[in-house]
Amino acid sequence: MSDEIKKEEAPAAPAGAPVAAEGEQSVQEKARKSGKSIPAGIAFIRSTFNNTQVSIADARGGVISWSSAGKAGFKGSRKSTAYAATIVAQDAARVAVAKGMHECEVRMQGAGAGRESAVRAIQTAGIRVTQITDTTPVPHNGCRARKRRRV
Repeated sequence: MSDEIKKEEAPAAPAGAPVAAEGEQSVQEKARKSGKSIPAGIAFIRSTFNNTQVSIADARGGVISWSSAGKAGFKGSRKSTAYAATIVAQDAARVAVAKGMHECEVRMQGAGAGRESAVRAIQTAGIRVTQITDTTPVPHNGCRARKRRRV
């Protein structure tokens, strides 16, 4: 008998598939190897006047994917646009879909330009939106507000 150990070669990637560097794994490979599929979750959209942040979590609140306009490459006043919010939501939803998510509840916060466009982008990425809730904090005449900004 031979004491040689034969290494099995991995099957070749299909044509057009992104090739990961040696030692790296794609998002789909990581999700497949962990064996955990997350069918439903919660998408948190925080849209301010300066930025849009989207984080997608499982039902218990553990964050699966997140993105912001700064992470997507937008700088300055372009971060606050509806287009930036669309790109941000697509980026976060793409990772969630790769991990098996196909249904989510949306919780929006803030009054920025990217509220509706972020929800639309999540739907076009392949996630079915079951519920949309606005969680913007509204004061019930508690503490005294800051002085009004004069421009």
